[in-house]
Amino acid sequence: MPVISIFFGIVIRMYFREHEPKHFHAEHQAQEGKFDFDGNQIIGNITSKNALDLIRQWAQLNPRGELV
Repeated sequence: MPVISIFFGIVIRMYFREHEPKHFHAEHQAQEGKFDFDGNQIIGNITSKNALDLIRQWAQLNPRGELV
């Protein structure tokens, strides 16, 4: 799966034209999660509040048109 961003130990990945609902994947300290484009964790086990806040901020700073 292609890496589209790395910051503060968080890796963001996304497949081109993956199944619905549209989402991206994040990894942090051996934990993984799927996130909607608002940065909400749909499924996964990322528990760090700081990491979740950073992922949410990243999602909000990247226009949906660029992520689709």
